[in-house]
Amino acid sequence: MKKNLLFAALLLAATGGSTLAQETVDQAVVQKIRQEGLQNSKVMETAFYLTDVSGPRLSGSPGLKHAQDWVTGQFKTWGLSNVKLEPWGKFGKGWQVEKNYAAITVPYYHAIIAIPKAWTGSTNGPIKGNVILIKADSAADLAQYKGKLNGKIVVFDNANKLAAGTTPDFLRYTDAQLTEMASATPQPERPRQQGGPNGTPNPQMAARMRMMRMRVALNKFLQEEKVGLVLSQARGTDGTVFTTNGASYADTAQLAAPELETSGEDYTRIVRLLKGGIAVQMEADIRTKFFTEDLQGYNVIAEIPGTDKKLKDQVVMLGGHFDSWHGATGATDNAAGSAVMIEAMRILNTLKLKPKRTIRIALWSSEEQGLFGSRGYVNAHYGNVKDGFKPEQQKVSAYYNLDNGTGKIRGIFLQGNAAVAPIFKTWLEPFTDLGANTLTIRNTGSTDHVAFDAAGIPGFQFIQDPMDYFARTHHSNQDTYDRLVEDDLKQAATVVASLVYNTAQRAEMLPRKEQPKPVAAN
Repeated sequence: MKKNLLFAALLLAATGGSTLAQETVDQAVVQKIRQEGLQNSKVMETAFYLTDVSGPRLSGSPGLKHAQDWVTGQFKTWGLSNVKLEPWGKFGKGWQVEKNYAAITVPYYHAIIAIPKAWTGSTNGPIKGNVILIKADSAADLAQYKGKLNGKIVVFDNANKLAAGTTPDFLRYTDAQLTEMASATPQPERPRQQGGPNGTPNPQMAARMRMMRMRVALNKFLQEEKVGLVLSQARGTDGTVFTTNGASYADTAQLAAPELETSGEDYTRIVRLLKGGIAVQMEADIRTKFFTEDLQGYNVIAEIPGTDKKLKDQVVMLGGHFDSWHGATGATDNAAGSAVMIEAMRILNTLKLKPKRTIRIALWSSEEQGLFGSRGYVNAHYGNVKDGFKPEQQKVSAYYNLDNGTGKIRGIFLQGNAAVAPIFKTWLEPFTDLGANTLTIRNTGSTDHVAFDAAGIPGFQFIQDPMDYFARTHHSNQDTYDRLVEDDLKQAATVVASLVYNTAQRAEMLPRKEQPKPVAAN
C-alpha cells in the first residue's frame, strides 16, 4: 500500500497535479480499431511471409533482404508514404547456412541436433573420422595437440551437466505479478561497477575476460591446425539449441573453423563415450556462404502523413527489430513484434483516420548485434549526448517498441517517465477486458527503444506475457511460426494501433523525462 501511495505521489509531482480527466479517448475510433484488429486481422499472414517464406533473417543475409523487399512492397501497395530502405551505416559480411548434416556413425548411427555457429566456415565437402577429445584449460595446454588435428572432428572436455527443469516453459503473468510490477517505485540509476570491494577486480568480469582470451587463442589455434570441424555444447535442453555467433561479421575478419553448436544431449553423449574409452566416429557436411557485395545495414521506413497544419511535422514512431538469428525462422524474435507493428500500420491506414501527427514505422536491422539499426538511425536523425542533439529530436512525441515474443500486451514499461502514467492509464482503459492495463515505472532494456531513451526521446517497450520465449524460443532452433499465438498478436496490434493513434491526436506531445546533457568531447 505504501508503495502505491508513493507512486501516486510521484505521478502527481511529475504532472503538476494534473488529473486523468484532462486526457480524452475517442471511443468511436477505438471501437473501429478493435473491430479491424480483432476481426479482420492480417497479422498471421504477415508473420507467414516473414518466417516460412523469408527464412532466417540474420543480419546481412539473403533472408533479411527478402523480408525487407517484401514488406516495402506491401507498404507501397497499401499506399503508405516515404517507403524506403534507409542505410544506417556499415555492418559487414552477410552469411547463411546452405547445408548442415552431421551424424555419429560409430558405435552406431545417430543424426545429431546441431546448428553452425554464425559466421563460421565450411567443411569444404563431406568429412568423416574419429572424434578427438581436447582437454585444455589454458592456451599452453593446446601445444600437445599441435600437428595432430588436421581435418579432424574435435570436442572439448568441458561438457556441462544438463539440469532438469523446475518450472513450466509456458507462462503468463499472474495478477499478483502484475500488481507487483505496478507497485514498483523509481530506482536510482546504478553506476556501472568497475571492480570489486576496495578496488579489487570484479571476479565475474575477470572470469569472463579469461574465457574470452582463451576462446580467441583456441580459435586461432584450431584455424592454424586446419581442424575439420569443431563441436561445442549449446545452451539448452530437450533438443533446443540456443544459437550464437562463432566468428566476427567484420569484412576484415579472418575465416573461422567450421563449428556446430550441438544439443546438450548429443554433446554430453559424445563426451561420455570418449571419456569411457569408446571410439566415436562421425560424418559431416557443412556448407556456409558469405555475402560481401553490400556491407551496409538497412532499416525499413514508411509513414502515414500527418494532416494537421501545425502538428504534421511532429512524429509518432513505432517499430521492432526485423533481423533474427539463424537456427530457425525468428518467429518470436522478432517476426512477432515486427508483424504486430506492421499490422498496427495496416489497421490505421485501412481505417483512413487521418492522424494529426505523422506516424512512422521503422523495422530495424542488426539489433541482435548491438541495436545497430536503431542507434544508427537515432544518431543520424536526432543526434546524441556526445555530439549534441539535432532540431528533429524535439519533434518526436514517442517511440513504441515490441520485442519480447508472441505474448499479448499486459501494459507498458514507463522507463522511469512518471509523467506519462496518467496518460497511458486513460488510453489503456478501453483494453482492460483484453488484459492490457498494467503500468510500471521500471526500465527495461536490451532492445531498440533504448536508443531513443538515450537521446531524450520518450521510448517505450510493452509488457508482454512471457509464454515460452526465454525458456524455449529466444534465439533457438525452436523459434518457428508454430510458436506464434494468433489471438495474442491480434490483441497486441490492436492495443498498439490505439496508443499510436492517441499519441498522434493528443494536443501536446508526450511529456519527457529530464533531458540528457550533451557531453563535450575532451
